[in-house]
Amino acid sequence: MTNPSYRIAIIGAGLGGLTLAKILQNAGYTPVLYEGEASRYVRPQGGTLDLETHTGQRALELAGLIDLFYEVCRFEGQSSKTVDKNGKVYHEDHDLLPTAEETSRPEIDRTELRDLLLDSLQADTIRWGHKCTGAVPIDDSRYELYFENGHTDVVDLVVGADGAFSRIRPLVSDEKAKYSGVSMVELNITNAEELFPELVAYNGPGTVYALSDHKTIIAQMNGDGRIRVYLGFKSDVSFLEALKLSHKEPEIAKQTLLNLFSDWSNDLKHYIICANGEITPRRIYMLPVAHKWENKKGVTLIGDAAHLMSPFAGAGANLAMLDGAELALSIIHTDNHERASREYEKRMFEYARKASSETKENMDLFFSEGAAAKLGALMNSFQE
Repeated sequence: MTNPSYRIAIIGAGLGGLTLAKILQNAGYTPVLYEGEASRYVRPQGGTLDLETHTGQRALELAGLIDLFYEVCRFEGQSSKTVDKNGKVYHEDHDLLPTAEETSRPEIDRTELRDLLLDSLQADTIRWGHKCTGAVPIDDSRYELYFENGHTDVVDLVVGADGAFSRIRPLVSDEKAKYSGVSMVELNITNAEELFPELVAYNGPGTVYALSDHKTIIAQMNGDGRIRVYLGFKSDVSFLEALKLSHKEPEIAKQTLLNLFSDWSNDLKHYIICANGEITPRRIYMLPVAHKWENKKGVTLIGDAAHLMSPFAGAGANLAMLDGAELALSIIHTDNHERASREYEKRMFEYARKASSETKENMDLFFSEGAAAKLGALMNSFQE
């Protein structure tokens, strides 16, 4: 039941928060979305992602945006190849066509997907440059929000869509994101087709997974013509500092990384040699697989704020968007708003637990002995 006077604040303009705002607006609500960054152009939004039929695509369908998605997504981006450090192929499906059976996870660049959602919202929806520093209850249901720029607001429902290190999560949970035991270094090969056609031919239109020695080279062809590369390492939390990678000295950084893959095939080492863009080290954090909390009136979480997981099942963005859609539907179709968030959380805890468990299993597989053979067998089983 629509109640336009019910004030909803969404903290974070990621995919989940944008999906929630769009579906609520379609139903006549006027949520306000607070984002700490100054504009949509402040930083790159990352690489390509695949939207699954029953999660990300379902959310876009509920938001009325699925046709726009189909106009720009890349069906061929679903293709993949799995190899070990010697280049031995365990799985390959570079010839995927967009048939009914093979369109369940078409690819789209994160920036393009975010722009699609941003452009669909009413002009005054997002308050850019509003970094939330905290929220406190002021009565039995409402919260007062505080922002770094001095702004304050009082709302009936605050939705934490503010990522791994959420400022809203402490209102409902004592859990904090913890290091997963995996670190990654992101490389970029820009203008790849023109500059490095042989590497593009080796990679294909989708993703290459190279796994050996508790390390990974994962390379994805992006819609903007770049290959985005993720070097993964099973390591302690101080590993990246010990590498001393500097973006100011990219050739030295690349040589340091090459030394870590010295006995890998030349085809695979070219993902490092050809890197000509930004080098970004990052640790992978996660929340407990079965993270949940007792429902609290006036506040809830979606996306990484609720169920942060590693990227080894492609579930994070899909679930964030599904969260936004599920919460929106609960608000729209439930005349008791406290019950709406409770019913959303009950559903979300169940599907997030399953996805988090799968993601953890995949991460363990990627960095295990014989990982390429195991992943190849798993990928081949999906086509049987």
